[in-house]
Amino acid sequence: MKQPLIMGVINVTPDSFSDGGRFTTAEDAVREGLQMLNDGADILDVGGESTRPNAAPVSEEEELARVLEVVRKLAKHGATVSIDTYKPEVAQRCIEAGASIVNDVTGLRNPVMRRVIASADVKVCIMHMLGSPQTMQSEPTYANVLAEVRDYLAAHAALAINAGIKKENIWIDPGIGFGKTTEHNLSLLKGLPELVEVGYPVLIGVSRKSFLGRIIGSESLAAPLHEREAATIAAQAYAQLKGASIIRTHRVKEAVQAAKLIARLSD
Repeated sequence: MKQPLIMGVINVTPDSFSDGGRFTTAEDAVREGLQMLNDGADILDVGGESTRPNAAPVSEEEELARVLEVVRKLAKHGATVSIDTYKPEVAQRCIEAGASIVNDVTGLRNPVMRRVIASADVKVCIMHMLGSPQTMQSEPTYANVLAEVRDYLAAHAALAINAGIKKENIWIDPGIGFGKTTEHNLSLLKGLPELVEVGYPVLIGVSRKSFLGRIIGSESLAAPLHEREAATIAAQAYAQLKGASIIRTHRVKEAVQAAKLIARLSD
């Protein structure tokens, strides 16, 4: 089995659900990114706006102030940098600063973003999200979550190709935790092979997600963040076995170790 790429998360935000406020300066974020590289990260995903449930949006100017220097410095150190944004101008400026991947939680809904990606000839991750961060966890409902997410990702990948984005530059992400209940998330993980069959590398981000806290705790009282690490590794290993090509995680060293072992055991 081919070992998945490991994408380390660097949130330069005061309010992200897991690590908001950890990096108060660009130097702190860059230092963390370099440690992730040392721990085996293949990609560093830099974000300047929280997309946790009910998160308040930030302005383009504020987002750029948070991420641009971090992206530039990490790229100068030779890192493969992803910018986690849905704003075309932020993506454009970060690509100019050295980012080679755009991670768009809105799934390239914005045609301007599609043009930016096509023109720059960079990779893009198209994610499924039900609604927006402000609304996504307000009683999310699907007739068939796996089929609906699969069809959404296939359709938006087709839009990307029609806009001039190369097929080999497209990744897809079912958006675990973005407008999904615990059962929806489990259905998507169990159905990963069907998402792989869409024909694009699949990125999975389960790291420290609330549904893991609810499973190891309860639906009414989720286990706290610091108790979710073992469940995170288990879910990431399961996703790898089901065909995930990229694992997005807060704990790079442990994710790399687990991925190496799963790859060897699956040979």
